[in-house]
Amino acid sequence: MKIPDSSKSNLKSLSAFRRQHVSVSADKLIEVRPLFPEKSLPLVIQPTVDAVNLVAWAANNQDLIATYLLKHGAILFRNFQVSSVAHFEQFIRTVAGELLEYHDRSSPRSTVQGNIYTSTDHPANQSIFLHSENSYAASWPLKLFFFCVKPAIQGGETPIADTRKLFERIAPKIRDCFIQKQVMYVRNFGDGFGLPWQTVFQTTEKAVLETFCRSNNIEFEWKVGDRLKTRQVRPAVAKHPRTGELVWFNHAAFFHVSTLEPTIRDELLAEFQEEDLPHNTYYGDGSPIEPAVLDEIRQVYRQEMVIFPWQAGDILMLDNMLAAHGRMPFVGSRQNVVGMAEIFSNRGI
Repeated sequence: MKIPDSSKSNLKSLSAFRRQHVSVSADKLIEVRPLFPEKSLPLVIQPTVDAVNLVAWAANNQDLIATYLLKHGAILFRNFQVSSVAHFEQFIRTVAGELLEYHDRSSPRSTVQGNIYTSTDHPANQSIFLHSENSYAASWPLKLFFFCVKPAIQGGETPIADTRKLFERIAPKIRDCFIQKQVMYVRNFGDGFGLPWQTVFQTTEKAVLETFCRSNNIEFEWKVGDRLKTRQVRPAVAKHPRTGELVWFNHAAFFHVSTLEPTIRDELLAEFQEEDLPHNTYYGDGSPIEPAVLDEIRQVYRQEMVIFPWQAGDILMLDNMLAAHGRMPFVGSRQNVVGMAEIFSNRGI
């Protein structure tokens, strides 16, 4: 897959547009600015006067929010005095419609209410590498929303990165190889590590799981003791359905065993053969991804990573195809929740 000249031109023009700064909106109720002047994301929207109702303001400014999100990839709504999960849920419905159930799971999450979940239940001392939600799947949410109910005493940030810049920064030779070969995701369930298949696929019925796998181009293999192995090949690069921009959109580094923290990686490799790991990635033809390639991809994510501290009441809205996200380790109690909206399928790519 070669990048068409028109897409390159589009990328340049949109990149120049992203560099422009914004200030105060016409109604003078809202201040709009980049959180960091030298970074394209996140854009901060905050009130300039007291008692601005975020949901009411958003209902009257949906086109503006949509335009800002496509330009920056991430919007941080701050100081609106959002104090409840119900208010957060109402905001999501206002700007993005019905919330999505968390399907084809990879992260441990607990339901808070309806389709609002804990952002993750990973242990506090572990980091979560940057990724785009469900980019390994046949479909994914276009919009992600994080709400900070209570920030950690220390750490617990949600780092983000512009996937357009990831695509631009990764060496063309590596990009072209992944575009041609794609990514194979191999997962094993029921061996005592990772999520069980019943949680991932939200069913206890094998027939229901098998139907889901067939309809989503997932190869499956049942092993002794109701254990399961799956393989699925997905694109590494996607075209955004609204802007037409090419983005780095995959879990190639995130799911690879070499990205795990050393103690966890060593424990898994001592327990399992490579083909039996809870999850791992390969090129789409099944060949191994070179360590130097994975090192470069991880380095690019780190170079583009933007980190900021959470404040209670913050809402972070992400275009899931334009912004990757992760989590830093933390100390103390941290309460962040997540909601997802606007399903999209790679069948259209």
